[in-house]
Amino acid sequence: MLRNIPKVKRYDVFELVYAGKTEGNPFIDYDIKAVFKGESEEVEVNGFYDGFGNYVVRFMPSFMGEYEYSVSGSFSDETYNGTFKVIAADKKNHGPVRVSDTYHFAYDDGTPYYSVGTTCYVWELRDDKLIAETLKSLEKAGFNKIRFCIFPKHYVYNLDEPRSYPFEGTPVGSYLITPENFMEYDYKTQGNNWDFERFNPAHFQHIEKCIKELKKIGVEADLIVFHPYDRWGFSNLPREVEVRYLDYIINRFAAFSNVWWSMANEFDILPNRDDSVWNFYGEYFKEHDPYNHLRSIHNCLRVFNHSEPWITHVSYQRTDLYKTAEDTDGLREKYGKPVVLDEIAYEGNIQCGWGNIPGEEMVRRFWEGAMRGGYPGHGETFLSDDGILWWSHGGKLHGESWKRVKFLLKILCETPGHGLKKVPAEWDCVTAVCEDDILAAETGYRIDYYSFMRPGYRGFNMKDDSLYEVEVIDTWNMTVKKAGTFSGKFKIELPGKPYMAIRLKKV
Repeated sequence: MLRNIPKVKRYDVFELVYAGKTEGNPFIDYDIKAVFKGESEEVEVNGFYDGFGNYVVRFMPSFMGEYEYSVSGSFSDETYNGTFKVIAADKKNHGPVRVSDTYHFAYDDGTPYYSVGTTCYVWELRDDKLIAETLKSLEKAGFNKIRFCIFPKHYVYNLDEPRSYPFEGTPVGSYLITPENFMEYDYKTQGNNWDFERFNPAHFQHIEKCIKELKKIGVEADLIVFHPYDRWGFSNLPREVEVRYLDYIINRFAAFSNVWWSMANEFDILPNRDDSVWNFYGEYFKEHDPYNHLRSIHNCLRVFNHSEPWITHVSYQRTDLYKTAEDTDGLREKYGKPVVLDEIAYEGNIQCGWGNIPGEEMVRRFWEGAMRGGYPGHGETFLSDDGILWWSHGGKLHGESWKRVKFLLKILCETPGHGLKKVPAEWDCVTAVCEDDILAAETGYRIDYYSFMRPGYRGFNMKDDSLYEVEVIDTWNMTVKKAGTFSGKFKIELPGKPYMAIRLKKV
């Protein structure tokens, strides 16, 4: 007789919900845990209290086949056991993103992943209409990662209240917040009334809904755990509250395959924390996340020591007014990890220098970073009558750089192997080849990027007798034109305008 057991797809979430004890404070007084065992893995997870007497455990299976589970804990006087079957993943679900070939990324099933992300700090804490518009914009642009905060954000151009808060309680009353006084705000004197021992499950349920929607369109959710832009008291919590918060988000979010962890946005301006605190929190994620999701920390003025073993990749905000993607070389060499350029300034027209570069310069930084073996991030800060800026709220994209994201991603996906690296072939351009030296030699794959320079032609003198198919790439107009097949010494005509590249592939 065939057993009718539950089924879940590989890399999806298998969820179990149980009614449990509610006396006292269920967020602190009781626990729930489970062991999931299959032929190829055995994973222990902790669950969480989801309100209304419900306790939840979640599991993301990495292999197909039959699994058995056992759920126990002080939440109930019973132990629960069962079985389920894991079937093949959806064709577009490749599992969590991992580090691959030292400087690059691949999904868990080995499919290469090329990060071309954007930043919308609190898009998920806006109204449903704006959230839906943001998701459409992400899909249209072709972004495959988005950075955003779990806590609400208080900063210029983002001064209203969010749709929900992470703790039970009430925010400030009638204190008038303006662009002039927003940095002088003192949450301690303005009447916040939070119960830091009780989470607000609705806040986290909504974030989970947004993570699921991102997964549907192939976008990684780079979750910012802490940030300094705050008027509610969430940026300087007691340490025991912060650790309890870490447990809660790990237990809730880790089973979603498209989650990344960013310890902080601009770690160096958060109050009352030295590097030892960040290292403790980073190691905490490394130890307690059953699925070993990617982990990073983002800087303001001072770059963190990314050599720390808990850090999987460099998350970088430029620290110089002019130099941005050019820093990729030094970061790769110093830390020996993938470099994600999460903040290289924003295309826009606000008064701040970090938020008013032109689209052409943003796209140049995309390509400059990518050709140097890094992964660029987008941002946009255009003023509009409705006060909605993509950088914080999401919504519609108004600039020019986002239109060129899919084209760059297409070029990156055509790379033999898993990624590019810069080589010193020419002094006056950036030359990128395959990261794998053997593969680079076999394929002869090479892209010369000329940035803001405007050559009318380029000469080549190849040292072997191979034939090379040559293409001229216009990175701004998003065209690839075949120039012919050549060997030895040859010349390629160019239009004498910026943002051009030449790609060579051995025949």
